Amino acid sequence: MRAVAVAAFRAEPELVHVPKPEPGEGEILVKVEFAALNPYDWQVMDGLLEGLAPHVFPLVMGVDFAGRVDVVGPGEHRFVVGDRVYGQVSRPPVGAGTYAEYVTVPQDSGLAEVPDTLDLRTAAVLPTSGMTAAQILVSGAVLLPGESMLVVGAAGGVGSVLTQLATAREVRVIAAVRGDERKRMTALGAAATIDTTEESLESRVREVCPQGLDALVDLVSSTPQDFAAHARLVRTGGTALTTRSVADPALVPPGVEAVNFGLKASTALLDQLAAAATRGDLSVPVDAELPLEMAPRALARNRAGGARGKTVFAV
Repeated sequence: MRAVAVAAFRAEPELVHVPKPEPGEGEILVKVEFAALNPYDWQVMDGLLEGLAPHVFPLVMGVDFAGRVDVVGPGEHRFVVGDRVYGQVSRPPVGAGTYAEYVTVPQDSGLAEVPDTLDLRTAAVLPTSGMTAAQILVSGAVLLPGESMLVVGAAGGVGSVLTQLATAREVRVIAAVRGDERKRMTALGAAATIDTTEESLESRVREVCPQGLDALVDLVSSTPQDFAAHARLVRTGGTALTTRSVADPALVPPGVEAVNFGLKASTALLDQLAAAATRGDLSVPVDAELPLEMAPRALARNRAGGARGKTVFAV
């Protein structure tokens, strides 16, 4: 089957042909119709989990997908051939990913059936970005109506969903972006937007929230020092959260809770997101839909920063 993979850590991704996988006990084989790009994909390629989890090479990239059940493996099952499903593949070994024509998925993992009212392309972009945003609000940055939250990197997939979900809870979202995304982020519910290429993030935040932020959600800082600089904008008693695992409590101001967020995928979260998307309460902007062979170029673009919505690959 066709797949996009790397031959070693930090190698260039390329379109390759690999054997079609077979579902094991408790697994299904899914014919992938759409796979979604996440920054996590190229971070794994760069060795994010090197030494922390087993890997297989060639390492097929990707974790998010939507498609149809092609084969049901042995054992008890909750899906049948032909079911439309979507979810996140995150079980070891790392490298049996979704940038491929087929993927095997454990039935007890972050996997759910796609409602008839939801198209597969939309479903494919929900898993990682949607579940991350939803879980941040219930376990990482719990806020009351009227409280403020700065989202750094708000224009990407996680930030776009987080802005909508937080706004629905009447949280004041301050969206920090790169480039002219103000109109779109305002339409998604942001109370204020900051283009960090044109104005000082610190000055603008202190202007909007002179008493300090109630919460920070930093989706882009890659060093403890950069994250700590943003955390200094949070008031005593507030929360500073990173999805990049760079929170160092020793560098964050006293009285600010530093959180290294880790997603726990679940069917329940996927069902919540699908329901919100079906109702029209949640919109996940797709920046680009590309054929699978364009994945290497799209990964390079995403790595360069400034993501605007999601990129999906039509498989």
